[in-house]
Amino acid sequence: MGGVAEPVDDEALLARLRAAPVLAGPLPEFDPDGAPDGAPDAPGPLFARWLDRALTDGVPEPGVMTLSTAGADGTPAARVLMLRGVDTADCAFRFTSDSRSPKGHELAANPQAALTWYWPAHGRQIRITGPVAVLEGEATRRDFLGRGEPSRAAGFTGVTSAPLSGPAEYERAARTARREVAAEPDRVPATHVLYRLRATWAEFWQAVPARFHLRLRYERAGGGWTRTLLWP
Repeated sequence: MGGVAEPVDDEALLARLRAAPVLAGPLPEFDPDGAPDGAPDAPGPLFARWLDRALTDGVPEPGVMTLSTAGADGTPAARVLMLRGVDTADCAFRFTSDSRSPKGHELAANPQAALTWYWPAHGRQIRITGPVAVLEGEATRRDFLGRGEPSRAAGFTGVTSAPLSGPAEYERAARTARREVAAEPDRVPATHVLYRLRATWAEFWQAVPARFHLRLRYERAGGGWTRTLLWP
């Protein structure tokens, strides 16, 4: 059993939080109507432009995003994972999961989701929502086999979010998985699922230190998109 935890001074913690730097900058500029870096008519190219800038500027882990889902009962859940592909022309995004995981069950019951990126170094946030479809066959196979061996071994190690007795149980399963991957390097877990979220709306948020933050929302309309500037 652990020791008795010291009481937490919530007010002091809040004071420290308020004193922490926010939007320290320097931040890139974004003028939705300006040229040449204004907003295009569709969100996919703007996402690609912002991601390219993040990669060029060395923003830490720009492919890391928050996936939000809800099950049949409507209870929301969120977790952080990696972006596994982008269809810029259609504004669609790929990610993976084990079908036995909580998010796998939630997406099976309610195939709608939201993605969020936040890059503090640029003061930029991107929010995407839309329906989710399962990609099968060769696309899923390429995704899994394109990973490094440790990542592929992890795909055969236990069930995501299932109870774990401790590190020893994990190490036993990991050793077995590494042997299996070495013996069958082209094997893909039957429960590995590649998902594709096709955006119905997308929002781009650019922080401005003076606090007139820019929010630009795109919504699908017929075969195109509408653009709306929102109050921050």
